[in-house]
Amino acid sequence: MPIADIVMLMLCGSISGFLAGLLGIGGGMILVPFMIAVFNHLGFSQSVIVHMAIATGMATILFTTTSAIWAHHKHNSIDWKLVAALSPGLVIGSLIGGSEIFEAINTSWLSLFFAIFIVHTSIQMIINKKPTAVRELPGSVGLFSFGALAGVLASLVGAGGAFITVPFMLWCNVKTHTAMATSSGLGFPIAAAATIGYMYGSWGNPNLPEGSLGFVYVPAVLCIVALSIFTAPLGAKMARKLNVAQLKRIFGVMLFMLSVFMFNESRKAFGF
Repeated sequence: MPIADIVMLMLCGSISGFLAGLLGIGGGMILVPFMIAVFNHLGFSQSVIVHMAIATGMATILFTTTSAIWAHHKHNSIDWKLVAALSPGLVIGSLIGGSEIFEAINTSWLSLFFAIFIVHTSIQMIINKKPTAVRELPGSVGLFSFGALAGVLASLVGAGGAFITVPFMLWCNVKTHTAMATSSGLGFPIAAAATIGYMYGSWGNPNLPEGSLGFVYVPAVLCIVALSIFTAPLGAKMARKLNVAQLKRIFGVMLFMLSVFMFNESRKAFGF
């Protein structure tokens, strides 16, 4: 891999790791546009580039969330009972989404779906509107059902699930700081199951380049996590000191700009 591509991936890894610790997100979504650019530069098949970028981004969340989880756990910020209750549904949903649905979606539609997801996420970050706490957490059946849905959606966009788990927890009267920290704990089972699903569902695809395990491009994962595992604890530490609401708005604007790139990728994939 050329030095310029390695540097770009490592820089993106440092940023995504910091954001994972700071905002409770997996960081995978901001990696996708940059990995698409790198994979295009490396000459990968257009039929698998978007799938590979999303799957590889999700694989990095395994390492990033591990680092962020430890940082939050040291401050007793994670509700481990809630993590345990939601994880079975998250794992099953992520496995199904990653192995069955993800590969079945055409590249053009996947690009469009991801672009729309980024726009939605950016708007939520910019307005920073928190759901009103109107109820308590549901029982085991309700938590399993929600977990399965969240797992499927997260696996399709390569995200750690905070975009749906945090609003759900806030809606169910979980304290904001606890919800943000717990979303890191929930990101690990999502990332693990979805990554296994990506690899299983695409194993043997003739369009995949050397160095891939299914849709996961291992050299890119190594470049990204080389720094993200160190910056994630820094983000978690800063989360207790900075104005996170203001940082969310800045991040939201950045995501909106990245969505323009993804809409252009979708346009090219559709042949417009």
